[in-house]
Amino acid sequence: MANAPCVLIADDEPPIRRFLRTSLAAQGYRVVEAAAAADALDLAAREKPDLVILDLGLPDMNGLDVIRALRAKSDVPVIVLSVRGDEQGKVAALDLGADDYVTKPFGMDELIARIRTAMRHRFQAQGTPPVFAVGGVSVDLVRRVVKRGDSEIKLSPKEYELLRMLVLNAGKVLTHRQILNEVWGPAHVEDAQYLRVFVRNLRQKLESDPARPALILTEPGVGYRLHAPA
Repeated sequence: MANAPCVLIADDEPPIRRFLRTSLAAQGYRVVEAAAAADALDLAAREKPDLVILDLGLPDMNGLDVIRALRAKSDVPVIVLSVRGDEQGKVAALDLGADDYVTKPFGMDELIARIRTAMRHRFQAQGTPPVFAVGGVSVDLVRRVVKRGDSEIKLSPKEYELLRMLVLNAGKVLTHRQILNEVWGPAHVEDAQYLRVFVRNLRQKLESDPARPALILTEPGVGYRLHAPA
């Protein structure tokens, strides 16, 4: 499940977290969880989840302030868990940038459908189709599934993050420093050789002829560019 979409659960009720963790894992999601707002924001910065499920009633911070903090740094989809009747909280959360809300108690089938919808809408809002396809390679950005033809390609987490960045910027030249900073962090912005190793690995897995790449193109002395669909 290295490439499984990551969901951050922020809820102070252990039974709710346990139920969500078990149910989401069964659907193929990777789950990280926090019982307090401070831990949730730390995990959001460190794990870069694909979606956040947020209870507004966290013990150390108002859930609306958590949404503000998330939106200051990220456009990660946020689904709010709300107690029945908390209409004012729902409206405030949506106004602050939450994507959806689910009222407790809730059904898992409904929540899974809302998760998929929120992730799909986020990619569409960014102008990126949920499934990117070029040169016989397809990347499902919602499910984190990469295929060459009909065969699924297994990528390491960092290989996927590198490919995802190229996909989100298809047709644009990305410098070595831009890629290294985004995928590996500021401490690695000078490790161009490190990046070349990962690009070579991706080409081995995705290109028809890795020695003559037609998908991941090198811009000599600058960086890389993903061939954009015609």
